[in-house]
Amino acid sequence: MKTGRCQPLQQRWQATVKAQGNRVAMSNPAEGWSLTFAELDAAARALPRCGAALPAAGKGLPFLLDVLHAWRDDAVLLPLDSGSALPDLREGNWPDHVCHIKTTSGSTGTPRQVWFTAHQLAADAAHIVQTMGLRPDWPNVAVIPMAHSYGFSNLVLPLLLYGIPLILAESPLPEALRAVLASGPAFTLPAVPAMWRAWHAAGLIGPRIQLAISAGAPLPITLETAVFAASGVKLHNFYGSSECGGIAYDATAVPRPDGHYTGTPLCGVTVAVDPASGCLSVSSPAVGLGYAVPEPSLQHGMFLTTDHVRLEAGGLWLEGRHSDAINIAGRKISPSVIEDQLLALPGVRHCVVFGIPSRDAARVEEIAACLNLMEGTRLEDVQSASAHHLPPTGQPRHWRICQDLEPDARGKISRASWRERWARLP
Repeated sequence: MKTGRCQPLQQRWQATVKAQGNRVAMSNPAEGWSLTFAELDAAARALPRCGAALPAAGKGLPFLLDVLHAWRDDAVLLPLDSGSALPDLREGNWPDHVCHIKTTSGSTGTPRQVWFTAHQLAADAAHIVQTMGLRPDWPNVAVIPMAHSYGFSNLVLPLLLYGIPLILAESPLPEALRAVLASGPAFTLPAVPAMWRAWHAAGLIGPRIQLAISAGAPLPITLETAVFAASGVKLHNFYGSSECGGIAYDATAVPRPDGHYTGTPLCGVTVAVDPASGCLSVSSPAVGLGYAVPEPSLQHGMFLTTDHVRLEAGGLWLEGRHSDAINIAGRKISPSVIEDQLLALPGVRHCVVFGIPSRDAARVEEIAACLNLMEGTRLEDVQSASAHHLPPTGQPRHWRICQDLEPDARGKISRASWRERWARLP
C-alpha cells in the first residue's frame, strides 16, 4: 500500500535534477567516468520495481541507485554496513510514515534500529549544509561509508537534495586520495581522525581541500594542530549521533585551544544538560522517530545521549561518555583524555583505554591500555614517555601490545569490545 512516505525526498530529488540537468553529479577519477544528474536519474528510473523495504549494502554508485530506487517506489530504505545482519523487513514492522531505518550500536554495543521520516532526514541535511556552508563548486570527496549515518548525511543527502557533487575515491589510502585531489581545484573532504592522521603522515593535506571535516571519533587536538602547522588546513570537528544526526560543529578558522571543545550547535539544533544524568540532551527536527524497541532516551523530538558535557556561551565541551568513565576509588577518569595523550607520543599508531576490575575493592577499577605501535617502537619507551605527559591518576596500570587494533570503517574503536577481549589477550 502506497503511503507517500518518501514523497518529500523524491520531490526534492526531482527538483535537483531539473535545476542541475547536465551538470556532473558524481565521478570516479580512477576509473575515468562521470554521470550527470539527469543520467543518474535515468539509471534509477530504469530499475525494476522493488518491494516494501530495500536493504542497501553496496557502496558508491550502486548504493546511490538503491537510495533513489527506494525513494521512487516509496520503499523503506535500510542502509547496511558491510557484514551487518539483515533484520526482519516484513511490511508492518514500522509505522507507515517511516522511510529510513538506521542500524546503530549506540552506547550499548547492541545493534538497534532507529526509525526516520522523510522530514527528519531532510532536516538533518539542511542543518549540515547551512552550518558547514557546503557548496556545489567544492565537491564532496566520498571516502567514508555512505551507509553509515555520517556518510549518508554528509555525502548522499547533500548530493540528492542540494546538488553537491560527489567524487568517489577508490579507498581511503593516500594513493587513492592523491588521484582524487589531482582531478580538480577545490574539494570538501569529510573523514575520520584515523584517515586524517594517515594523510598528514603522507603529506597529502593541502590547499585544494577547502573544507576539512572530521567526525566519527574524537579529533585529537595534537593532530589538529599538527595538520594546521604543516598545511594551513583547519580540521573542523563535527559531532553527531545516528539517532539525531548532526549536533555540533567547530566552524572556527584556527585549531581549538582545548580538545574537549566540540563546537557550537548546528543551525536548527537545541542542546541542554539533562539535570538527572548530567548528559547531553538534543532537540531538533532531525531527531529520529524512535527505536524499533522503544526507549525513553529517544522520543518526542528529543534524544538523550550518554555523553557528559559542559555548556557555555562559546559552545559545547565533551567531558567523557557516561558508560566509558573509569571509576577509580570513586574518581571518574575519562579514557578519551588518556587516549589523546598516548596518541601524541612517538610510535603510537592507535590505542584504546578502558577500565578493568581491580583486585582491591576500594579502587573499583584500574586503567588498561591496548596499543598498536609503529615498527621499532618499544612498549617500555611509550610507558616512560607517558609518565611525563599523564598525571599519576591517569597512568595505565596494565598495558598490552595489540597490532590488530585498528579503527573500523567509521573511525571508531569499541572500548566495550576490547574490554571484553582483555582477559583473552596474551
